[in-house]
Amino acid sequence: MRHDEIQISVESQGFYKSLNKTVALTPKILIASLIFWVGIYPETAGSLLMETQLLSTKLFGGWYIYATAFFMIICMLLAVFPKIGKLRLGSEGEQPEFRTFTWLSMMFGAGIGIGMLTYSTAEPIFHLSQNPDTIRGFTTSLNSDNVRSAFKWTLLHNGLTAWSCYGVVGISLAYMSYNQGLPLSIRSVLQPVFGRHVLGPLGNIIDIVAILATIVGLSVTIGYGVSQFASGLFNISKFDWLVGENAKPTIQAQILGLLLIVGASCVSAMSGIHKGIKWLSNINMILSLVLILSFVFFGSSFIAFKTFFVTIFDYVMALPKMSFTVWDSNQTSVSSELSSWQSSWTIFYWAWWIAFAPFVGFFLARVSRGRTIREYVLGAIIVPSLICLVWFSFIGGTAIDLELSGKANGAIVNTDISNQLFATINLFISENFASILSFIVVTLLLTFLVTSADSGILIINTLASGGDGDHKRGKHIIVWGIIFSALIGTLLYAGGMDALRSVMIIGALPFSLVMLFMTIALIKTFLKVRSL
Repeated sequence: MRHDEIQISVESQGFYKSLNKTVALTPKILIASLIFWVGIYPETAGSLLMETQLLSTKLFGGWYIYATAFFMIICMLLAVFPKIGKLRLGSEGEQPEFRTFTWLSMMFGAGIGIGMLTYSTAEPIFHLSQNPDTIRGFTTSLNSDNVRSAFKWTLLHNGLTAWSCYGVVGISLAYMSYNQGLPLSIRSVLQPVFGRHVLGPLGNIIDIVAILATIVGLSVTIGYGVSQFASGLFNISKFDWLVGENAKPTIQAQILGLLLIVGASCVSAMSGIHKGIKWLSNINMILSLVLILSFVFFGSSFIAFKTFFVTIFDYVMALPKMSFTVWDSNQTSVSSELSSWQSSWTIFYWAWWIAFAPFVGFFLARVSRGRTIREYVLGAIIVPSLICLVWFSFIGGTAIDLELSGKANGAIVNTDISNQLFATINLFISENFASILSFIVVTLLLTFLVTSADSGILIINTLASGGDGDHKRGKHIIVWGIIFSALIGTLLYAGGMDALRSVMIIGALPFSLVMLFMTIALIKTFLKVRSL
């Protein structure tokens, strides 16, 4: 089949004009059904979702581990092979559409900006308390001998393996679209494997799966973001109605933040990628630098610098074993505890990255035209991994130092995950400056959330249109904004973040299979390139 024969059918008139009605409508029906079910039977839905999550984790946990390791290996190999690595995503000699600073800003903001604000403190602190090394008795919980292990496991979840999930999707979409002339759509990437079948029902299913994965991945991200947004507002204003027991945000505060963020994201999405998203991404990066520099100058910078370089060594040495180890819960009590930890952290993270992959991979493809594949791997996988480590080292390192020195006295470890960054800020700096820094974090949260949500909405519409991302489709942007608000709000009401996590882990599974076929198609395509 010639590339110019791939034409994805779209409506010529009506509400779904320029969209594939099946792809655009089916996810809405499925998500609306979920919203009504959860809204009518919140307790039953929350319980069943949790049971389904536990079953899917038990049955497919190993699949998530091995699949993500495979994606990482392929991305690294693409950069290493000289003939493939120097290929440009676009025509020969084409220059990048965005400057490097803007390019990196957009990738980081869309890819993990919100996660860093939540987990830069929370994850190192949690792993200081428990990780596979403490479970096996190699290190001691909440002790200095466990710091290296805490950061090693933290970087596993935010390093090369994680960003390679985005990388596989982004390279596939960009190369197949810009170099092979195929529509910028998930289904067209699988044409080397399935041929003309991607034009029919199979192609519709592929794009629907990608949209559903994007929805659930974004929902969890926004859910965590609005919780921390509410905690930040409380840290600034001290209004009691914003938080409840253990500094956990109230449902009212979360819904208010949700409506504010989704509304702003719809406005930004209507302005398109070259205006709203571009400027928000640059603001994100500048404010992120201000936040990081505050920890560099006033936090535990000596420990942070040491942690950064030591963690790189520990991570590289342990990466093969960490990437392929699957613990069985049916053996000893220790293995059962290891399996439980892996399900709660590693498998949850891999599901989260996979669920986010169609959205971020699509976004990376849109902003990476003109880059070589080697440049893409460096800028979209290796550099973001190092940026994440900077956040963990300086912010998480300061939090750990405060706890180990006794200054925090459990104030960080024992508070809600959404409040741990603010608890750290309150302890390491003066009260007045803490308020300023908290305001910067709240602003960052708002811009990161809006960037992620509006990018996601734009990409959902692009998928539904068969790869045409030129039309903004304002009415559909508003519809998706309403759907996101209703889904996240309903799930938060039914079971909080546990319900959101359950939906995401279940929803990510089908797209992980799509990613496998996507990688096979990519390998098949590049084998032909190498033979030229």
